[in-house]
Amino acid sequence: MRDADVPQEGNRTLGGHRKAVYAKGDDGKLHMVASAGWEVEEIVTAQAVADLERLAADALARYRAGLTSPLEVQMHRARMDIPLLAQATGLWQWRVRRHLRPEIFSRLSPALLHRYADALGLDVAQLKDVA
Repeated sequence: MRDADVPQEGNRTLGGHRKAVYAKGDDGKLHMVASAGWEVEEIVTAQAVADLERLAADALARYRAGLTSPLEVQMHRARMDIPLLAQATGLWQWRVRRHLRPEIFSRLSPALLHRYADALGLDVAQLKDVA
């Protein structure tokens, strides 16, 4: 993509900010150019956010039915999935999956709860409260 071809249509999901993209300049070298985004990117981002919100709503319904722990709800609210949460906490994915079971989550140590809370940007009380 050349400098003149960098999209400047605007993107509501960027919140008025600009982002850097690489483009080829007149000198033939790649460099960063500020972009306001473009419509296709906005549509795809909006669809991804809607899907994440649906996952969080589904998790909340499962939590209220007693089928999952508050960890799953908070994970989706933070726009994370199991691999990302595992990476952020330094735990194996199978352990994170296990902690999504309410009976296991209720027995987690304070240190492990704190680890999850830190990764999700919450305190332990917020982690446990999904209201």
